[in-house]
Amino acid sequence: MGSEGEMKVVSKFGRICVFCGSSHGKKISYQDAAIQLAKELVSRNIDLVYGGGSIGLMGLISQAVHDGGRHVIGVIPKTLMPRELTGVTVGEVKAVADMHQRKAEMARHSDAFIALPGGYGTLEELLEVITWAQLGIHDKPVGLLNVDGYYNILLSFIDKAVEEGFINPNARHIIVSAPTAKELVKKLEDYVPRHEIVASKSNWETEQLAHPQAYNIS
Repeated sequence: MGSEGEMKVVSKFGRICVFCGSSHGKKISYQDAAIQLAKELVSRNIDLVYGGGSIGLMGLISQAVHDGGRHVIGVIPKTLMPRELTGVTVGEVKAVADMHQRKAEMARHSDAFIALPGGYGTLEELLEVITWAQLGIHDKPVGLLNVDGYYNILLSFIDKAVEEGFINPNARHIIVSAPTAKELVKKLEDYVPRHEIVASKSNWETEQLAHPQAYNIS
């Protein structure tokens, strides 16, 4: 292996799923964070799985990962393609039937999850994979890239839910957060789950894809 190859960091993750907004957000720091996360994935030889749009932060991170030479898989429902896909989408595009199948397919292809700043869609995807982890359906780490404290209020709410007895303290441990991409990926690498898998992962994923409506547990 040459010197260039020796500079690469070997990661335990082959692919990471990134949830993020189809808007850029008002702060340039959100866009910078998407680019920095892309560079971190590329430096660690990690491929990207994401929601398939070519606009907003989705477009930024997918283009940057692709430009860095890593594989990109975009998963998008056919009904959203006219609205979310503008311009040329890079990498591999997987068209699915609906939102439920989109999430199942994204999860199936990924070893970990990261949420960049985003809106309703980002939160919905994030909270569903957290719920799956809480139920023991998977043990893949889930991270928040908390750019400029964007997710502080969400984390405060979750801490309140723990305090009030609605979330088990062990389930609070599911969420990993950090202000920078480098720190977050390192924390995800070090993540150790505190729960047991209660369902066969391979069987669950097969059923999820075959009968997505039955697994809408968000």
